[in-house]
Amino acid sequence: MEIILKEDIIGLGFKNDIVNVKSGYGRNYLIPQGKGVIASPSAKKILAENLKQQAHKIAAQKAAAEEKAAVLEGVALEIAAKVSATGQLYGSVGAAQVADALAQMGKEVDRKIITMKDAKKLGDYVALVHFHKEVTVEIPVKVVAENAAELKAAADAEAAIRAAADAKAAAAAEAAEAADEAEVLEALDAAPAEEATAPAEEAPAEA
Repeated sequence: MEIILKEDIIGLGFKNDIVNVKSGYGRNYLIPQGKGVIASPSAKKILAENLKQQAHKIAAQKAAAEEKAAVLEGVALEIAAKVSATGQLYGSVGAAQVADALAQMGKEVDRKIITMKDAKKLGDYVALVHFHKEVTVEIPVKVVAENAAELKAAADAEAAIRAAADAKAAAAAEAAEAADEAEVLEALDAAPAEEATAPAEEAPAEA
């Protein structure tokens, strides 16, 4: 069904947008909550007239959004989070953490207008800040390990244990090889003595 939105809903649309939604979502949520109305022919006609009258106001809103967006020009975030030895985050990094990071830079942005796929591993992501239906800012977000020193120490310890185990196995293999070689040499040294002590064959009797 077609709905005219009465307010911005991130991920769906902005105020005065006409959007298609499932009937259940529209009738059971958007309309009862006052977030939208059915886009009937008469409602569309009223909307068009209102937009025409509000054109100057809408232009001013867009200009204000562009000014806010300019403040975030060139901004990139690095957010530290605790991770396991496998690189999996304890929890996740999303819009709330992006808003907090921006606030620490003195740039207040409502988390409700920020969208980002929740980060559950270390790496690079992109957060979108929706200031206006026509004004969106992309912010690069790098998620790094907060406990990097601990992880490095654990990795170094594990590597040392593996190296010690490999060295022990190599020494055992070398010792086994040396024992086998000594056994072969001992057998070779014993062989001539056995031949010397063997009884001589009797000469044939003369006729």
